[in-house]
Amino acid sequence: MNHYETVFILNPVLSDDQIKETVKKYEDFLVSKGAKMIAKEDWGLKKLAYPIQNKKSGFYHLFEYTVAGEAIEPLELEFRRDERFMRYLTVKLDKHAVAWAERRRERNKQKA
Repeated sequence: MNHYETVFILNPVLSDDQIKETVKKYEDFLVSKGAKMIAKEDWGLKKLAYPIQNKKSGFYHLFEYTVAGEAIEPLELEFRRDERFMRYLTVKLDKHAVAWAERRRERNKQKA
Protein backbone atom coordinates (compact mmCIF):
# COMPACT_ATOMS: atom_id res chain seq x y z
CA MET A 1 0.00 0.00 0.00
CA ASN A 2 1.39 3.34 -1.09
CA HIS A 3 0.49 6.75 0.28
CA TYR A 4 -0.99 9.14 -2.33
CA GLU A 5 -2.37 12.64 -2.54
CA THR A 6 -4.68 13.73 -5.35
CA VAL A 7 -5.62 17.35 -5.96
CA PHE A 8 -8.29 18.07 -8.55
CA ILE A 9 -10.08 21.13 -9.90
CA LEU A 10 -13.77 20.93 -10.70
CA ASN A 11 -15.61 23.14 -13.18
CA PRO A 12 -16.87 26.37 -11.50
CA VAL A 13 -20.32 26.19 -13.14
CA LEU A 14 -21.30 23.16 -11.03
CA SER A 15 -23.80 23.54 -8.21
CA ASP A 16 -22.95 22.59 -4.62
CA ASP A 17 -24.96 19.37 -4.97
CA GLN A 18 -23.14 18.42 -8.17
CA ILE A 19 -19.77 19.05 -6.51
CA LYS A 20 -20.67 16.95 -3.47
CA GLU A 21 -21.97 14.18 -5.72
CA THR A 22 -18.75 14.20 -7.80
CA VAL A 23 -16.47 14.14 -4.74
CA LYS A 24 -18.52 11.31 -3.20
CA LYS A 25 -18.45 9.33 -6.47
CA TYR A 26 -14.65 9.37 -6.65
CA GLU A 27 -14.22 8.73 -2.94
CA ASP A 28 -16.44 5.65 -3.34
CA PHE A 29 -14.46 4.66 -6.45
CA LEU A 30 -11.21 4.73 -4.46
CA VAL A 31 -12.72 2.78 -1.55
CA SER A 32 -14.00 0.17 -3.99
CA LYS A 33 -10.41 -0.26 -5.22
CA GLY A 34 -9.28 -0.93 -1.64
CA ALA A 35 -8.19 2.56 -0.66
CA LYS A 36 -8.14 3.76 2.92
CA MET A 37 -9.08 7.46 2.99
CA ILE A 38 -6.88 9.45 5.36
CA ALA A 39 -8.07 12.99 4.69
CA LYS A 40 -10.35 14.98 2.40
CA GLU A 41 -10.12 18.73 2.06
CA ASP A 42 -12.38 21.15 0.24
CA TRP A 43 -10.32 24.21 -0.60
CA GLY A 44 -13.27 25.96 -2.21
CA LEU A 45 -13.50 28.21 -5.24
CA LYS A 46 -10.11 29.64 -6.19
CA LYS A 47 -8.84 31.82 -9.01
CA LEU A 48 -6.69 29.97 -11.53
CA ALA A 49 -3.21 31.16 -12.52
CA TYR A 50 -4.24 30.92 -16.18
CA PRO A 51 -7.54 30.19 -17.95
CA ILE A 52 -8.46 26.52 -18.40
CA GLN A 53 -11.32 25.77 -20.83
CA ASN A 54 -12.04 29.55 -20.84
CA LYS A 55 -12.68 29.43 -17.06
CA LYS A 56 -10.81 31.68 -14.63
CA SER A 57 -11.68 29.82 -11.41
CA GLY A 58 -12.40 26.31 -10.15
CA PHE A 59 -13.36 24.27 -7.09
CA TYR A 60 -10.27 22.66 -5.55
CA HIS A 61 -10.37 19.38 -3.60
CA LEU A 62 -7.70 17.17 -2.05
CA PHE A 63 -7.80 13.45 -1.26
CA GLU A 64 -5.11 11.80 0.85
CA TYR A 65 -5.25 8.00 0.91
CA THR A 66 -3.35 4.74 0.88
CA VAL A 67 -3.96 2.23 -1.91
CA ALA A 68 -2.12 -0.24 -4.10
CA GLY A 69 -0.44 1.40 -7.08
CA GLU A 70 -2.64 -0.44 -9.58
CA ALA A 71 -5.67 1.65 -8.53
CA ILE A 72 -4.21 4.98 -9.70
CA GLU A 73 -4.42 4.41 -13.45
CA PRO A 74 -8.18 3.53 -13.42
CA LEU A 75 -8.83 6.58 -11.20
CA GLU A 76 -7.05 8.93 -13.57
CA LEU A 77 -8.80 7.33 -16.55
CA GLU A 78 -12.14 8.15 -14.90
CA PHE A 79 -10.94 11.73 -14.28
CA ARG A 80 -10.09 12.11 -17.99
CA ARG A 81 -13.53 10.79 -19.02
CA ASP A 82 -15.47 13.13 -16.71
CA GLU A 83 -16.11 16.60 -18.16
CA ARG A 84 -16.56 18.06 -14.66
CA PHE A 85 -12.80 17.80 -14.05
CA MET A 86 -10.60 20.58 -15.37
CA ARG A 87 -7.26 19.36 -13.98
CA TYR A 88 -5.95 16.74 -11.54
CA LEU A 89 -2.61 15.70 -10.09
CA THR A 90 -1.81 12.51 -8.18
CA VAL A 91 1.44 12.34 -6.22
CA LYS A 92 2.98 9.38 -4.38
CA LEU A 93 4.15 10.60 -0.98
CA ASP A 94 7.45 9.57 0.59
CA LYS A 95 7.99 9.45 4.37
CA HIS A 96 8.93 13.15 4.53
CA ALA A 97 5.86 14.21 2.57
CA VAL A 98 3.64 12.03 4.78
CA ALA A 99 5.07 13.76 7.88
CA TRP A 100 4.51 17.17 6.28
CA ALA A 101 0.90 16.25 5.39
CA GLU A 102 0.25 15.21 9.01
CA ARG A 103 1.61 18.56 10.25
CA ARG A 104 -0.57 20.40 7.71
CA ARG A 105 -3.67 18.52 8.92
CA GLU A 106 -2.83 19.40 12.54
CA ARG A 107 -2.41 23.10 11.63
CA ASN A 108 -5.76 23.04 9.83
CA LYS A 109 -7.46 21.46 12.86
CA GLN A 110 -6.05 24.17 15.13
CA LYS A 111 -7.28 26.93 12.79
CA ALA A 112 -10.81 25.50 12.73
